[in-house]
Amino acid sequence: MSASKKFAAVTGAGSGIGRATAIALAAAGFTVALIGRREEPLLETRETISVAGGEAHVSGADVTNESSVESAFSRIAERFGRLDVLFNNAGRNAGAVPLDDYTLDFWNDVVATNLTGVFLCARAAWRLMKQQTPQGGRIINNGSISAHSPRPNTIAYTATKHAVTGITRSLALDGRPYNIACSQIDIGNAATPLTERMTLGVLQADGSMAPEARIDVTHVANAIVQMASLPLEANVLNMTIMATAMPFVGRG
Repeated sequence: MSASKKFAAVTGAGSGIGRATAIALAAAGFTVALIGRREEPLLETRETISVAGGEAHVSGADVTNESSVESAFSRIAERFGRLDVLFNNAGRNAGAVPLDDYTLDFWNDVVATNLTGVFLCARAAWRLMKQQTPQGGRIINNGSISAHSPRPNTIAYTATKHAVTGITRSLALDGRPYNIACSQIDIGNAATPLTERMTLGVLQADGSMAPEARIDVTHVANAIVQMASLPLEANVLNMTIMATAMPFVGRG
């Protein structure tokens, strides 16, 4: 195996930011493991990468399930022999739900995907990066601008994204002895099917409904490739990439 060969894993690689990032990483020379629950979208991502001359492999997993995650990363270790980058991307949107309408099941589902899933995948990647030779690697967590400022009626989503920041900082600290870097990218309004509703109008902090600007998802993917391509002696701890005109900085 070539010492210059780089290997990456992307969770939630079947659509949206995950798919765009997997494609961009492959174009940058990474061999990519595509992780997700549904095989068909992952195969579509792999086909797009293959047509462009890149290399990708499907490694299905439910990020909320411990044994499923462990199996996926065991397959990565067997196939690649090492892992240089994990883009810890899989998550779910929770919509706007008033607190008194929350059910415990809804809360637990959001936490399982957006927080426990991030932990399980980070732990699996960490174990592989720690034991491989040469030691080390990079974990990039997908946060959100909701890790800094909430949207109305999004307590579960906001809580999990704040917690992802805690995971990122803890791993960045704990990874020092093992040459493991950890980063977080906070994304505001990437143009994917999940944000299509924003073009029609979404709830604002003042109670009004207003459309919001979005950015092409390839800009996000390219930013992640830039983070992933740094030598391990350098780290972008936090990056915010967002639509310039979205209502995040300032008040309404």
